[in-house]
Amino acid sequence: MKTVSRFIGLPTLCHYLPDQIAQSEYLRVGSMSAGEYEGRMFAGWRRFGYTLFRPVCPSCQACSSLRVRVGRFRANRSQRRCRKLNEGTVRLEVGRPMVDRDRLRLYDDYHAYQAQAKDWPTRDSKDVLEYVDSFVDNPFPTDEYRYWLGERLVMVSYVDRLPQSLSAIYCFYDPSERWRSLGTWNVLTVIEQAALSGRDWVYLGYFVAGCRSLEYKANFVPNQIRRPDGQWHDFRT
Repeated sequence: MKTVSRFIGLPTLCHYLPDQIAQSEYLRVGSMSAGEYEGRMFAGWRRFGYTLFRPVCPSCQACSSLRVRVGRFRANRSQRRCRKLNEGTVRLEVGRPMVDRDRLRLYDDYHAYQAQAKDWPTRDSKDVLEYVDSFVDNPFPTDEYRYWLGERLVMVSYVDRLPQSLSAIYCFYDPSERWRSLGTWNVLTVIEQAALSGRDWVYLGYFVAGCRSLEYKANFVPNQIRRPDGQWHDFRT
């Protein structure tokens, strides 16, 4: 892995826990293999494009990396309903990441809905380079999961293929189809793809107790979280 720069971001109000101050450490890399990133992810890092980050908040350690144990995964009742609703109806296509008008429109619609429903920060819909830097330009091969309802693109998800795991980077979907629980359907699909390829883990990013947008990740069991001591511990079994 070739590191270009390393820095600590300025403290900001936390988007997950509004009464906390958030701060992150960043690594900008010039090159990185899938295996090198898997090692970094095991140590609590995540990435968008060539930029790695991890929380280094001054007075809070609520962000915990979470991973699902693929070989022992069992869907709960709600997840089984989601599977019944979408299986055979929402079509999956896996390919290389790309950017076009349909993806940008879906991305903007999703963020506009989340900004209204959950007070997410608003984004500049004209910022195509941000989308490319985050999802399309990657240091190693990344998959784009495209979900189609008939001929209509309703969800896009980006997933890293790593030696022993899959990592769900980001997912966005058509807000008018949220009754399908598409976010849950994406995680179920990634877990299934990991099982088919013989991988042990699916990494889902950060779990934060008290943050509704992130707490759902713990519903995929059994799982582990990375505690502040730097070790992975069984969480929900």
